[in-house]
Amino acid sequence: MRLDRPHRSIRSGPRGRHHLAPLASLAVVVVGTAVLFPSLPADAAQAPVGLGSAGSFAVLSGAGITNTGPTTITGDVGTFPTPSETGFGSVTLGGTNHVGDAVTQQAKTDLTTGYNTAAGAGPATAVATELGGRTLTPGVYNSPTLGLTGTLTLNTLGDPAAVFIFQASSTLITASSSSVIVLNGGTACNVYWKVGSSATLGTGSHIVGSVLALTSITATTGATIDGRLLARNGAVTLDHNTITAQTCAAVTATPHTNTGVTAPTPTGNGLGSGTAVPGASGSPTPTGLAVTGFDPRLPLLVGGLLLVSGIVLLGVANRRRVRA
Repeated sequence: MRLDRPHRSIRSGPRGRHHLAPLASLAVVVVGTAVLFPSLPADAAQAPVGLGSAGSFAVLSGAGITNTGPTTITGDVGTFPTPSETGFGSVTLGGTNHVGDAVTQQAKTDLTTGYNTAAGAGPATAVATELGGRTLTPGVYNSPTLGLTGTLTLNTLGDPAAVFIFQASSTLITASSSSVIVLNGGTACNVYWKVGSSATLGTGSHIVGSVLALTSITATTGATIDGRLLARNGAVTLDHNTITAQTCAAVTATPHTNTGVTAPTPTGNGLGSGTAVPGASGSPTPTGLAVTGFDPRLPLLVGGLLLVSGIVLLGVANRRRVRA
């Protein structure tokens, strides 16, 4: 007569514990790795748009530049293939006038490359035409047309290399006295407005970033631009404006965990650390921390500790299995 042996579960007894120890250690390693590298490919920040030689230009045109009244331009200017400049007797230029020369021709070629790069950036978040009254975090945003009434706030979440790209299939129109402000250590170098036709900047308005228009750009009376006006095919029209093209250093994009998400508007302003922006109010927010005060290094520390602990536990478990 056959006597059945009692069933032994791997969950009980010394042998069962030997099986469970490596599994528990492996789980610690998996969790630590997930914390240390949370969805890195999906959450990687948008790279800056390379402008090449066009980056030294504050105003670049394909069909001439017309100015009315006293205008101050910091950066180079140029127009090609139409080498026409009108009203430059009242322009204060802090740069070089490359009208029609080889430098401008190369800049126009680089502008085309930059425009196409901005147009193809993504994945993009669809937004309503009106941007006024919103606070946006780093990412790519698109709409058939873009307009701005009031204030648009760009929150870098403490990353000075944060990139914002706005894609308008057709026009960009900003209302009188409207403004764009950047919070928490941002820079105009990393804000781009790709415009599928023409851009019009309203009277007394303030915009941050490089406007890359397929056709023309019109800056009406008193509009100020912290960035660039770059028109591929049409003319640039100026009227008593201040245009300041920053010298932009190469930056490395860093990952964000909430790219493209609307965030609450914090107090403070900051184009750079504690730099006042026209139309902004409040006290500067320290650079290097998100508006919540959360230190982005904490997940790396926790993940690293979990990962090391898991590896040590795996080693101990394997040694015990060998001895057993």
